[in-house]
Amino acid sequence: MRVIISFSALFLSVVLLQLSSGGVGPLDALSGLALDFSTAQVGLLGSAHFLGFFIGCWWAPRLMGSVGHSRAFAAFTATGAIGLLMHMIIIDPMAWAMMRIATGLCIAGCYTVVEAWLQSKVTNETRGRTMGIYRVVDMGASLAAQMVISVLEPATYVSYNILAIVCCAALLPLTLTKSAQPETPSAPRLRPMLAVTRSPLAAAGVVVAALSSASFRMVGPIYGTEVGLSTDQIAWFLASFVLGGALAQYPVGWLADKYDRRWVLIWLSIAAILSCFATIAIGASSTSVIMLNAGLFGLTAFPIFSVASAHANDFATSEERVELSAALMFFFALGAIAAPYLSSRLIDHFGPGAMFMLIAAGHGLLIIFGLSRMKVRSSGGNRTRYVYAPRTSFVIGRLMGRQRERKPDDDNDPETQ
Repeated sequence: MRVIISFSALFLSVVLLQLSSGGVGPLDALSGLALDFSTAQVGLLGSAHFLGFFIGCWWAPRLMGSVGHSRAFAAFTATGAIGLLMHMIIIDPMAWAMMRIATGLCIAGCYTVVEAWLQSKVTNETRGRTMGIYRVVDMGASLAAQMVISVLEPATYVSYNILAIVCCAALLPLTLTKSAQPETPSAPRLRPMLAVTRSPLAAAGVVVAALSSASFRMVGPIYGTEVGLSTDQIAWFLASFVLGGALAQYPVGWLADKYDRRWVLIWLSIAAILSCFATIAIGASSTSVIMLNAGLFGLTAFPIFSVASAHANDFATSEERVELSAALMFFFALGAIAAPYLSSRLIDHFGPGAMFMLIAAGHGLLIIFGLSRMKVRSSGGNRTRYVYAPRTSFVIGRLMGRQRERKPDDDNDPETQ
């Protein structure tokens, strides 16, 4: 409870940020379709979001070093609010893509500030509990954000104004907190090849994780519309994916700590492929089964990033882990930038099931690559503890700190409680 109270301002800002930035993705997809944007143009909006996200991850630590945490947070939040408010002023797909770059920049920048602030305040005794609460808050807000479209009408001033108001409200808890502003941490070096040299399979795994997550969350509303789901049903469709991913964290983490993580990645991909084929086969025949399959897809695809990250960290030294986290985020961003646009183009040409065929193909390649890597070297490495790795900023590795150093069987350490 003391942890919750001491970080309540930061956690509340995270909730409000997720509701605004997480809600704009599905709202933009439905609004674009209502305004006669092409499927490819709607997919471009999702790709633009992740381009802004990558820029924000890289730039935010440097801006914090120049102006401090609070001012950087205010600047990023203002950028996101401007992007939201401009939507109904200029009705143009390319203009909207620029606005989505702004909202992506906002979410990455704000998360960087929040996580740097948390890192400066936690101790080794409170780190595990703080991260646990932070993950619950982040995942819960992400789940709620998918439901936003069920109460917002597409392509209206009011809907985008509400999201902008929520975005601006995220300023209040953090800027009004009486906690002293922490010292600015140094920005981690971005060395993408570090991930490849430590574990090529992990780098491939996070790209496939991005392909799955970004396609589903950004282009999922198009799929839902194509198969005849209502707006409320599309909200539940997207939320089922996030809920499935949340429920998977403990059992998948147990498996990843007990067995060879490469086999865990391979079996998760096999299950994801089966889920994709089941969704394609069902089509629009049963709404309840579509929801169930979305949850199963989240259960299998969502944890792949964390398993891949844990596998990469097995081959890294303690000094490399912050930069390794940034490198993995780089590959995730690359996959996430490409996935929505590519998925939407395939839907244009081959119908709604093409999105899941693309995702299944990505997982198929990951299976083949994983099997080939098993012939190159043994699992080896200094086996670290599995932790859920949020895809939020380049500094998340620093916040997770000693958690990866813990052995899977060390249950008496307060950080594992």
